Amino acid sequence: MREGWRWYGPNDPVSLDDVRQAGASEIVNALHQVPIGEAWTVAEVEERRRIIEESQPGRTPLRWTVVESIPVPDDVKRLGGRATRSIEAWIASMEALAACGIKIICYNFMPVVDWCRTDLEWELPNGARALRFDQDRFAAFELHILERPAARHEYSAEQQARAKAAFDRMTQADIDYLVMVIASALPGSTTEPLTIPQFRDKLESYRDIDADVLRRHLAEFLEPVCRRADELGVKLTLHPDDPPRPLFGLPRIASTPDDYRALFSAVPSPANGICFCTGSLGVRWAAELPAMARAFGPRIGFAHLRATKGEPDGSFYESDHLDGDVDMVAVVRALLEEDRRRPEGEKIVFRPDHGHRMLDDLQATKRTNPGYTAIGRLRGLAELRGVMRALDSVM
Repeated sequence: MREGWRWYGPNDPVSLDDVRQAGASEIVNALHQVPIGEAWTVAEVEERRRIIEESQPGRTPLRWTVVESIPVPDDVKRLGGRATRSIEAWIASMEALAACGIKIICYNFMPVVDWCRTDLEWELPNGARALRFDQDRFAAFELHILERPAARHEYSAEQQARAKAAFDRMTQADIDYLVMVIASALPGSTTEPLTIPQFRDKLESYRDIDADVLRRHLAEFLEPVCRRADELGVKLTLHPDDPPRPLFGLPRIASTPDDYRALFSAVPSPANGICFCTGSLGVRWAAELPAMARAFGPRIGFAHLRATKGEPDGSFYESDHLDGDVDMVAVVRALLEEDRRRPEGEKIVFRPDHGHRMLDDLQATKRTNPGYTAIGRLRGLAELRGVMRALDSVM
């Protein structure tokens, strides 16, 4: 398997030399500066490729091999195949990437909000800090800040009472922080930042869209995209919903093994694949992940390796990479089995996903992207590399 690292571009506090020293060789990147819905040009892609691959002669080589992500515009999710201009722009971006030799593309199809958390700096018993999704804080946001009318019918009396207690403990600063974390688009998000009124309006625009409609719109998007991807030799990898369940009354259609089976049945193109994110899927499907890795093996074009620890009420936090609810050793074994069946140029690219903020990265003056600190991911990559070396010696 090929070791990757998510890099946010020239303004990322983690430098390309940091990536080299971590031992990764494949860069996962995107043109975050291009507005959602606009086509990426060959010139823009080539400029970024040169920065990654050619700007530091004599250094250990790096390659930009994975894009995460080309955002899928909101109108595609709402209108499907009728969003012609947006689909054409997405295909043009894919063509620009392929022209520069970048042929693995990660994307998601989450409506309104991308990956969702309630806490970016949740303190662990060892003093490190992790990303967390707290169910009571999330319910407090829905019921008492967003004030989504249907939400009160979706929570039990006990859940509503806990949410009210959580809200009553919040200061205005706490409320502002929660709004920022949920609505203002986290780093790498493929959705637009929203104010609370905009959030309500956006939810209203999805009022008549259920899971079947959204699934049909995804297929209508993928049919022309995959036709062109097949011609270009591009692999598309759909990232799971994060967390993998409906939020805000919105349908989520990449949350279960059956969702992916339906996707591959609807659009059987070889280009149509999965980003196997053990963190997202592990919130609900931790015990099934090794079997899923084997079942979907040929469709896995890219992998995110991280673990989460769940709680009975639906809360979870980002655990150490080898701990939590995911049997990471079993998952890695299944991925290695698939990887060994592939020719050299088609090996699975993985990256250590969300790491803890720890050690020197805890300094108040240190700028970091939530979940994407250098040291936390360095630890994760080292642990994963150790698992792979050990398995390689006995498989």
